[in-house]
Amino acid sequence: MIFWCISSSMEQHAEHVAVVLDILQKHQLFAKPSKCSFAQASIDYLGHIISAQGVATDPSKIAAVKAWPVPTNLKDLRGFLGLTGYYRKFIQHYGLISKALTELLKKNVPFMWTSTSQTAFDTLKEALITAPVLALPNFKQPLS
Repeated sequence: MIFWCISSSMEQHAEHVAVVLDILQKHQLFAKPSKCSFAQASIDYLGHIISAQGVATDPSKIAAVKAWPVPTNLKDLRGFLGLTGYYRKFIQHYGLISKALTELLKKNVPFMWTSTSQTAFDTLKEALITAPVLALPNFKQPLS
């Protein structure tokens, strides 16, 4: 079970936690203390950093992308595209940028690294390294 809230003060945070714990207790549910985090400015969750500013990529994963060597075979390319694909929502036009690389994955297409492949690889790396923080929705305003 995942629950997080962004409180404007420590007092409000304590109230939110008390409400959640009361609801859990009423329904005879239990929270495992070792899996709980309270009063955190940010939290690492499934490769994302969630904070009051929004959702961001995990710096350790981005460091891995930054250090990724140029793929020399299909296995390396699949690994790179798998990692970058996980963060595709942070990259505008991910599909267009990665097209030259995904074309290399097609059957009966020999793996030949070209200048177009290198450009796509470099562009994708740079886009991830400079990825924006995605803002959390403001529920006080109508969603459109």
